[in-house]
Amino acid sequence: MSDDKAAVVLVSGGLDSSTVLALAKSQGYSCYALSFEYGQRHKSDVVFAQRIAAAQGVVEHKVVRIDLDAFGGSALTDLDIDVPTSPTEGIPVTYVPARNTVFLAYALGYAEVVGARDIFIGVNAVDYSGYPDCRPEFVSAFEQVANLATKAGVEGQHLTVQAPLIHKTKAEIIQMGLELGLDYAETVSCYQLDSEGRACGECDSCRIRQEGFRAAGVVDPTHYR
Repeated sequence: MSDDKAAVVLVSGGLDSSTVLALAKSQGYSCYALSFEYGQRHKSDVVFAQRIAAAQGVVEHKVVRIDLDAFGGSALTDLDIDVPTSPTEGIPVTYVPARNTVFLAYALGYAEVVGARDIFIGVNAVDYSGYPDCRPEFVSAFEQVANLATKAGVEGQHLTVQAPLIHKTKAEIIQMGLELGLDYAETVSCYQLDSEGRACGECDSCRIRQEGFRAAGVVDPTHYR
């Protein structure tokens, strides 16, 4: 049985996904948070995701282990590929092949089981670092798949993939989160956290985060090493 106000929210512990979770909560959704250990360089981000999910009072938070590192092909899963510390051309080496497709597929299965008709994802096409699976076209295409490939979709319970940040700048996202009462000190965006959960301050993701806080006119509360 579906619940019109239940939603599955992908939560990484990062700035964007945390803002999306806070936004979904503010809109009255009963949120089921979903995070992954997918073979990433660090597991500290999962700890941040757990903190954010608990602070937002989610109904349930699942952390699922999958092995994207079995294929590799990304600086986030392969220790022998360096994380770049300056902007690069084209799709960066921090792109993890098919990651958002896999994450959304898991979220789709979870949504069917809990009766949720909405899936929230914090992808962004403005400050998105060139990732192909953060574009509006991808989100729209996956929503079509969701409604073609599921019992819920076939039986007329339309499933929606919501990406409310997709056209917003990082500064706009930060302002939204602050208005929702989100504590960004409890989030992390770094591609190469240390064992204590401190950010490097040099990678692409840290750079975009720093620029976002600067543009928003807000002090960056990130814990850097």
